[in-house]
Amino acid sequence: MPTFTTQDGTQIYYKDWGNGRPVVFSHGWPLSADAWEDQMMFLGSRGYRCIAHDRRGHGRSSQPWNGNDMDTYADDMAQLVEKLDLKDAIHVGHSTGGGEVARYIGRYGTKRVAKAVLISAVPPVMLKSAANPGGTPIEAFDEIRGAVSADRAQFFKDLSIPFYGANRPGAKVSQGLRDFFWLQGMLAGLVGVYDCVKAFSETDFTEDLKRIDVPTLILHGDDDQIVPIADAAMLSSKLIKNAQLKVYKGAPHGMPSTLKDQINADLLAFFK
Repeated sequence: MPTFTTQDGTQIYYKDWGNGRPVVFSHGWPLSADAWEDQMMFLGSRGYRCIAHDRRGHGRSSQPWNGNDMDTYADDMAQLVEKLDLKDAIHVGHSTGGGEVARYIGRYGTKRVAKAVLISAVPPVMLKSAANPGGTPIEAFDEIRGAVSADRAQFFKDLSIPFYGANRPGAKVSQGLRDFFWLQGMLAGLVGVYDCVKAFSETDFTEDLKRIDVPTLILHGDDDQIVPIADAAMLSSKLIKNAQLKVYKGAPHGMPSTLKDQINADLLAFFK
């Protein structure tokens, strides 16, 4: 399997499909690079080089005790970009991966980055506070950590329902897609899964977003039950200079899978 070793000795798995301009994908929690296959197959067939890695603690990458935080995730991505010597790249992040893209640019700038896409992404910050009154209370994230610790296998089965909007009237979400979510989640290690909750919920990406100075597309569903749009895309689109916001009416958090044709078409149009 294609892997590289980070500065702290963690092995990161990645897939590298197609040829052409590089597109780097960052996945959501608790998934893996496999969550991007619909986009990678589509874009790889249209002249793009599609690269997606399993975040440390997830998928086929190592499961270290340390480094399960947003700064280290961004450093891992920077090392992948440097290893493959990617230039003029487009970075696409979903959910937690959107935070990873923002923090990567915040820490490393855009000298290797041409464009960015944030899909159902966690920035600016999910956690409710005096400065972020529209956020999600800490109790909700404590509940996630408790459920992950108690029985994450069942929790991931349950989480797949709101993740893809399977609990909405008329929803057409296959059992296979929900099982695919569960399988990816179970490949992750408990430590990485547990620690990543703090990383995606408590990290403040406000200053990272302000540093994004490349064309940026923000896609978000207005029925996202995991990362509510009002405290995410609606705020991020104001913090990123000249960001282009597209709201998907009635769409769930996992829309790269449930609305893959629409997402793929919008990505291709933005890339061109």
